[in-house]
Amino acid sequence: MLKVAIFMGSKSDLDKVKPCAQVLADLGVEYEMTITSAHRTPERTESLIKEMEDKGCQVFICAAGMAAHLAGAVAARTIRPVIGIPISASSMGGFDALLSTVQMPPGFPVGTVAIDKAGAKNAAWMAAQILALNDASLSEKIKAFRQKMQEEVERAAEEIGE
Repeated sequence: MLKVAIFMGSKSDLDKVKPCAQVLADLGVEYEMTITSAHRTPERTESLIKEMEDKGCQVFICAAGMAAHLAGAVAARTIRPVIGIPISASSMGGFDALLSTVQMPPGFPVGTVAIDKAGAKNAAWMAAQILALNDASLSEKIKAFRQKMQEEVERAAEEIGE
């Protein structure tokens, strides 16, 4: 069953959003990823939200640059959690998208992560943690991944100490 929908405002965002999809795939979380624009295809965006909810989507992840209204447009049309990934697509290096994503009016929150690939990874981790509240198996996978990360740091520290 679909758990996460990933929306991108433009095909040019794909390389920056792929790490999000990879984390979800590694955790075994079913997702769908597509392109839709809050400004250029508002009807498509609205239709996709309903379609994804009908498929069982529990969390929306929205990546957009510049005005970055996509996450806000989705948050206005669902009560499911929305996570925004600001994308660097202008001379402002993503700062414009960050502010657009994080500055939502009360009652329409968007959980906002860092700009570009690091944010994309954390958006997936945040979505997985939300889903893990009701999924013990996913909770265990997250704990195992964290344990693996801890071991990698400890191994690296030992290598440097040699």
